[in-house]
Amino acid sequence: MSSIEELRQGIDQADDEILKHYLHRMDLCAEIAKEKKTENAPVLDKTREREILKKVREASGDKERYVSSLWNTIFSTSRAYQDKLLARPSKLGELIVSALEEPEQVFPQTGSIACQGTEGSYSQMAADKMFPRGNLMYFGTFEAVFDAVESGLCNFGVLPIENSSNGSVRAIYDLLQQKNAYIVRSERLFVRHELLAKPGTKLEDIKEIRSHEQALGQCSNFLSTLRGKVKITPATNTAEAVREVATSDTNEIAAIASHYSGELYGLQPVATEIQNSDNNYTRFICIAKKPTIYPGANRISLILTCKHEPGSLYEVLGKFAALGINLLKLESLPIIGHDFDFMFFFDIEASVREDGILEMLTNLEQTTESLVFLGNYAEI
Repeated sequence: MSSIEELRQGIDQADDEILKHYLHRMDLCAEIAKEKKTENAPVLDKTREREILKKVREASGDKERYVSSLWNTIFSTSRAYQDKLLARPSKLGELIVSALEEPEQVFPQTGSIACQGTEGSYSQMAADKMFPRGNLMYFGTFEAVFDAVESGLCNFGVLPIENSSNGSVRAIYDLLQQKNAYIVRSERLFVRHELLAKPGTKLEDIKEIRSHEQALGQCSNFLSTLRGKVKITPATNTAEAVREVATSDTNEIAAIASHYSGELYGLQPVATEIQNSDNNYTRFICIAKKPTIYPGANRISLILTCKHEPGSLYEVLGKFAALGINLLKLESLPIIGHDFDFMFFFDIEASVREDGILEMLTNLEQTTESLVFLGNYAEI
């Protein structure tokens, strides 16, 4: 037998001992959870964890860094197990359980769909992909789309939430916090921008370019080559910018929008493929009044604020790690009116139907400053 095989046998024996003692430790954690439930005590006991870490570090010699990492993982899994066992009731838990008790249904192909903008917009293109037989209604603002869904005027709303090169649409996240609506589906749409103008117009003729601020940001490299030569004017929507150009009495105005939008309004491309990245995608979400969880839902979106103290975000990430959850998105944004306080946007790869996920979300609601559950849905 080679020396490496002998060493591996030794590792196997050590692993068996580690597993036996770890399972015994988790059984003791379960007993402690019962006591905490009786006393209504929190799962996290930071003082106790610090005492244990101090002891094991002092006994670890030059392996202190690795032992610290191992014990932090043990703490995370122990807390996750206790969270599941305690399962204290919460408003979020009741909301999700109620959604799961609804009869399972397939995501619809039709319905009344609210979109911001007008015909030819990217939102319209995304809505048509999500709802091939949908009846679209157009609104002037993002907030009006939310209001149409919240009031029951429309069954669903389709809105842009994130672009691969220009980041999140903050206004949508703000409205998701304020309004009574949930994400029930999302879709990635490839976005290819063109500079559109009236037939016969040349680039040197253009003195003003209009488009939505997201599209302008996605084409910033192209626009920088025109700096000082043209005026850049934000519009409420890319298709609305195209309509304004089409109805103007001059050929000195152009719009940034899709090729389809240009065809729709009789404009021609002056420049094509002007987006910064060839891999330019925009995520569109579908919102509904109820947090319906359709089959295949494997993405959960959250807005969360932590206590302004060391380790608070780490505690959240530790809960994800303990359950083996893949983090798809983590973005921080300052809270307006609060110095050095931040909110965090999370997308995680999980379903509330999976073991431990509902208990984790319930615990997050009870242990963080605030938690907004945006939905559990599938991304197409």
